[in-house]
Amino acid sequence: MLARCTARSLASPARLFSTSAARHTKVAVLGAGGGIGQPLSLLLKADPLVSSLSLYDIRGAPGVAADVSHVDTPSEVHGYPADKLDNALDGVEVVVIPAGVPRKPGMTRDDLFNTNASIVRDLASSIGRVSPKAHILVISNPVNSTVPIVASTLAKAGVYDPKRVFGVTTLDVVRAARFTASVAGVHPNETPITVVGGHSGATIVPLLSQSVHGKNIKGEAYEQLVYRIQFGGDEVVKAKDGAGSATLSMAYAGAKFTSALLRALNGEKGVITPTFVESPLFKDKGIDFFSSNVELGVNGVERIFPLGHVSVEEEKLLEACFPELKKNIEKGRAFIDNA
Repeated sequence: MLARCTARSLASPARLFSTSAARHTKVAVLGAGGGIGQPLSLLLKADPLVSSLSLYDIRGAPGVAADVSHVDTPSEVHGYPADKLDNALDGVEVVVIPAGVPRKPGMTRDDLFNTNASIVRDLASSIGRVSPKAHILVISNPVNSTVPIVASTLAKAGVYDPKRVFGVTTLDVVRAARFTASVAGVHPNETPITVVGGHSGATIVPLLSQSVHGKNIKGEAYEQLVYRIQFGGDEVVKAKDGAGSATLSMAYAGAKFTSALLRALNGEKGVITPTFVESPLFKDKGIDFFSSNVELGVNGVERIFPLGHVSVEEEKLLEACFPELKKNIEKGRAFIDNA
């Protein structure tokens, strides 16, 4: 029952009850033994478009795989230890990367850079060698830097396709909907919010003015809402008191984005969601990667949408976003270029 309910919450009813044959997909989770990886693996096991699940980590993945494999959905699950990364990647079409260390109290996402940058680089290198056509979904923070690291690593290997590399910013979208609904006193389904920019602090820009309910939130309430969307992760880090970061909500968001991509790969039209990709929108400002609404398709990125009308307040948020985001991107690129 849990698996069925979870699948319904992450996927569209039309897809679940379609009579047409679904295209099933082999998915790998790299970092499956961690705080995000374990619940993410469970949620993906419940996704009807996942036919095979490869779970990899430097420790614990075979145990997670054995546990998750008992869930009563048709997909096959295989766990791989540290020395079997190539086996885990063989034949996969979608790779989700939550690997890395979590944030602790007082840490920013940039504090994670030195450790997670190396982890993501090495995983990207293996993906480029074993499954160069795979779609890569990067969760490991700092996403503003790790996505350029993946792109640069694949480019060095001669296999980079910008349509197939995504930074998962869905947690910002999930938080924006939930927090806005709370302020407006409505159901979160009524408050979809487009969140653009990047995936940390001031680089997160919620376009509340484009929401029927969000545009009515003004003054101090608006400022508090924007701050909570931008720094919601700090709430969780503080509340867990050194025991971790936003793992469960991130797993949910990661599964939600993965489900959206799988639906698009399966041929569903009109699958649109914000994600951090190589983008032309602000390349004139030296910003090569940006999160905005993206239509997903059978080849990955189908179309990148412009921001549309933004309010004066949002223009200010964007101006604050640009220099920080540019710095984050350059830091990721430099990590590979200077290696």
